Formats: sequence, C-alpha cells, structure tokens
Amino acid sequence: MKELPEKTCSIERLVTIPEDVEKVLNGQKTATRRNGVYAYPGEIMVLDGKEFVIDALYRQTLGELTDEHAQQEGYTNVEEYKQSMMSMHAHAQMPWLPTMKVWVHEFSPVEK
Repeated sequence: MKELPEKTCSIERLVTIPEDVEKVLNGQKTATRRNGVYAYPGEIMVLDGKEFVIDALYRQTLGELTDEHAQQEGYTNVEEYKQSMMSMHAHAQMPWLPTMKVWVHEFSPVEK
C-alpha cells in the first residue's frame, strides 16, 4: 500500500452541506472530492446517526472526471457537478483546472 499523506482535515468535515448529507443518506452520493485528505480507508463517518465506511482514497485530476464520477457525487453529469462546484467556491475564485488534483474519498453504508 502506498503511503498516504497526513490528514488536512477531520472526517467530520468530509460531508457537511445539508443537500450533500441528504444525498449520502439517500444513497445518491457515494464519493466526495476534496483538495486534502479528510479520512483514510476503514474509517467511519457518521451522518444523522448512520455510519458510512471509507472504502477508498485516491488522487484524480479534474480532467479525468467522467459522468460516472459526477454521479458518485450525486450529479447527473460532469458539467452539472462543475457548475455546482464553481458556484460553491465562487467567493474563492477557484478555477476549474483539468490538471488540478483532488483526493477522492469513496464510501458506503456500514451494514449492521
């Protein structure tokens, strides 16, 4: 296994936007892309009392995103996901650069 970098934030901050929390709880969102590492595989994220395990953590560039990746995020396609990210980060003037690398956190419900 490759060495993973230190976390830049805690797992509690991985999914915080109410609409995104709702998408995770409904099974529409199974991944979150972040600039840093918020959780390692095997860690448990708790949303609204429900547990989700981090299944995978890997790097990806924005240019590698496919509609399937956007669907993991709870969007129909890449363009819809991109527009959402741009409006969310408008205050920061964050550009959408195809070469920009992000950390993908994939997760699934913990089966009890």
